[in-house]
Amino acid sequence: MYRIILYTFSLFSALVVVSGCATINPQHDYARVGHYVTDATGQERVYLPEDDELVDELVDELLQGGLTADEAVQISLLNNPLLQAAFMDVGMARADAIQAGLYTNPFLEVTALFPDGGGLANLQSTVAQNIAELWQIPVREHMAEHSLEAAIVTLANTAASLAADAKSAYYSAVGADERLRIARENLVIAKNLLELTLTRQKAGAANELDVNLSRGVAVDSEIAVERDRLLAANARRDMATILGLVVDANSLVLSDRLPDDLPETLGAKPLLKLAKMWRLDIQSAGQVVAAAQAKLEYEYLLVWPQVQIGLSLERSERASQGGRDVLADTARASVANGSLTAPGIQPRSERNSQRGQDLIIGPSLGIELPIFDQNQAQIARAQYALHQALKTMDALDRAVTQEVRSAVDRAMTAWRLMRMYRDQSIPLAKSNLDLSREAYRAGRASFLSVLEAQRFFLETRRGYVEASQSAATMIPELERTIGLPFEKFLEEANKDTESNQDTDEGNGL
Repeated sequence: MYRIILYTFSLFSALVVVSGCATINPQHDYARVGHYVTDATGQERVYLPEDDELVDELVDELLQGGLTADEAVQISLLNNPLLQAAFMDVGMARADAIQAGLYTNPFLEVTALFPDGGGLANLQSTVAQNIAELWQIPVREHMAEHSLEAAIVTLANTAASLAADAKSAYYSAVGADERLRIARENLVIAKNLLELTLTRQKAGAANELDVNLSRGVAVDSEIAVERDRLLAANARRDMATILGLVVDANSLVLSDRLPDDLPETLGAKPLLKLAKMWRLDIQSAGQVVAAAQAKLEYEYLLVWPQVQIGLSLERSERASQGGRDVLADTARASVANGSLTAPGIQPRSERNSQRGQDLIIGPSLGIELPIFDQNQAQIARAQYALHQALKTMDALDRAVTQEVRSAVDRAMTAWRLMRMYRDQSIPLAKSNLDLSREAYRAGRASFLSVLEAQRFFLETRRGYVEASQSAATMIPELERTIGLPFEKFLEEANKDTESNQDTDEGNGL
């Protein structure tokens, strides 16, 4: 009996040791997130939970000597606290994947029934394990791995979207700074016009109305400077928030200017092909579909959720025997024999046989019979979930088609407007202002013509900055839409275009 108990205890101890070997280490999963983000953004370094102590040092290094757009993206990927928090989703998904591969604990039942007359109890014990998990766990692991992969890709997509937001915020801050610079220059121009008008008034060539109109333009320019100063400060603070910085945003030195060397044309067709190949949300949707399929398969297996085999043991009770009166037994034996006679001695085997000590041991089998609950509801739910995942993926695929076309159209429009301002409107407005001033000084033009030329010039300069900012922010927007860095998807799109041209030439088209 004691050997059986010792064997059972040793078996349970071994199971505890084996189950304790399951460790949760998501470092490899974090590294995979980094690879996805590098492909999508071109940035080599991404936050890793084990690098918490290095983040502040890395951010300080990136802020030294001014901040570029790429450095802003790099800081956001390292320092944004919401992105750092999102990494825990992958850790939890890894824990779920480990849990999916673990067997449930075996079931042990021990019963002791005590005889009313005293003695040793009737002992009954059963240890059982659900063997249905032998065919359930592989499917459960498959489902958990797809869920983990979806969590990895979703996190990478979140990081890539954050990178686009950071670059867009950087260009918005640069554009706001540029608008403030233009507003200050416009104020100088307005004040010069006011001084010119005052000089002509002293000479008798201008009246009080001309002076008041000039002064009104100067006041409006001062208001514009104050308004643009606040907008620039807010744009910098918005950028600092995305980058996870707590420093005074006005102290940041933004090194890059708004880009104006942009492609003349972009083709929606090759970019659409790239988007469906590289976009992380599409990949994540595919993993969700695969997990839903595995979930449905798992629910079918749960029609027979419990099939337990085990070992049962029973030891019969041992009735208590009363104490023996040796003197009385001696007297009875002596009377019976006619002389002094010692009482009889009962062997231990005979006493044990009378007391009872049978030990019964054997296998047990338990099956949960699917009579009332055949898991129909959960199977149906899994079917609906799979259908929903497929529809969601189809909706995303269709939406991406329109998103790419819209992004390309908006980018090309923004870039054309920027060029029109730069190459046509600005030179024309500057020429008109110079000519009108010269004519005004010479008395050949009225003050209103100078005022109109100046108004057109100031509005054109401001419109150019806004167009340049819109053109610049389309770069991260396209990166978000395509799922690749700007330079990389331009290169891939050009390769695809050249390949199609070669094919057309080879076919004689």
